[in-house]
Amino acid sequence: MRLKKAEREQLRLKYGGRCAYCGNDLGERWHADHFAPVIRLLDERVAEQLQNHNVGNMMPACVPCNLSKSRMHLEDWRRWLAGHVNSLNQYHPIYRLAKAYGLIAETGAEVVFHFEKVSQP
Repeated sequence: MRLKKAEREQLRLKYGGRCAYCGNDLGERWHADHFAPVIRLLDERVAEQLQNHNVGNMMPACVPCNLSKSRMHLEDWRRWLAGHVNSLNQYHPIYRLAKAYGLIAETGAEVVFHFEKVSQP
């Protein structure tokens, strides 16, 4: 499905021209992400997947967030992102060194996406 120019602009402005996930400014180059993934498989889920292929299931996303999220559901992506701190500590000595010098401070904070912050009362 290709968005019409007006639909794309409406989607871009959905969160004030910011990525729905990280909150950074979208700039000129951004993606229309499927919030619930559309995975094109030839099986019984085809009808369900096609239902997800609509403007109501789209979020404005910066390129890095959309590429990172890929075909993941939101909660899977949230867990995947949070798990990277353990990976950095385990496999990247330069990360541990930067942390030892106080250049990095781990907060233990949960992954909260921009759209969740702006939607809260």
